[in-house]
Amino acid sequence: MTVTELQSGPIQVVDYRCSAGPDAKPFTELHQGYSVAYVRKGSFGYRVRGESYELVAGSVLVGYPGDEYLCTHDHHVCGDECLAFHLSPGFVDLIGGDTNTWRTGGLPPLPELMVLGELAQAAAEGHSDAGLDEIGLWFASRFVDVVSGRKSTPQPAAARDRRRAVEAALWINAHSHEDIALDRAAAEAGLSPFHFLRLFSRVLGVTPHQYLVRSRLRHAARLLADDDRPVTDVALDVGFADLSNFVRTFHRAAGVSPRAFRQAARQGLRGERKILQDRMAALIDDGRLIRACSH
Repeated sequence: MTVTELQSGPIQVVDYRCSAGPDAKPFTELHQGYSVAYVRKGSFGYRVRGESYELVAGSVLVGYPGDEYLCTHDHHVCGDECLAFHLSPGFVDLIGGDTNTWRTGGLPPLPELMVLGELAQAAAEGHSDAGLDEIGLWFASRFVDVVSGRKSTPQPAAARDRRRAVEAALWINAHSHEDIALDRAAAEAGLSPFHFLRLFSRVLGVTPHQYLVRSRLRHAARLLADDDRPVTDVALDVGFADLSNFVRTFHRAAGVSPRAFRQAARQGLRGERKILQDRMAALIDDGRLIRACSH
């Protein structure tokens, strides 16, 4: 495991790169604080509080202080990489969300979070002027908005089925720029389309088509953040055959158009900074911001 701290302070940003495979023996670890980690590459198993999650590219791992957990690699041979935001208790208080929200455990690939995860990765690599602390607040705030009031519990599945689902997700992600129908993906997994759809959804929490579209959005967000090619070319390169569909789908996921997203990446999220500044200023009177910065 290679751990690189990219930023310290009340919002600590850490790059994790793990090369462990099926032969690695899992060991118990402890979450020291609150965190949301974006899985940008590979896959791994996450076990916490008796629940099991299979995390693939685009998934989110949520840490709660004091929780013991295991990371497993039984079905995962390609390693994994994560970009994690560790938040002080004060900033968690600022962002909001109850205990159930912050003990979500793991989230499947969700477009609302994937596009921000890719923007964060672009910033970490110096391809965006956006500050990592700003993106961390945006990412964590969006996470709270998405999961508040909703708790998803993964259904049990056999180890062989989990392996098949993860391998299928890795294949879909690698070929997401292609035209992939359900029967083609099912054939790659060696299953009937019906069985494949049910298995994939039960293990990973999203349907194969949802994961395909979200993989395309993830790749598009990255290209928009650190590439100057026209939006039309980005849409075609990642697998969208229709520009209007790409613009509509991206806007629904990110809350802004592809061009506005690119502008935010270039200009350092000035609009989001203003929103966060206003939000923080409104909390100064009751002392919550002071607590946030003191932890």
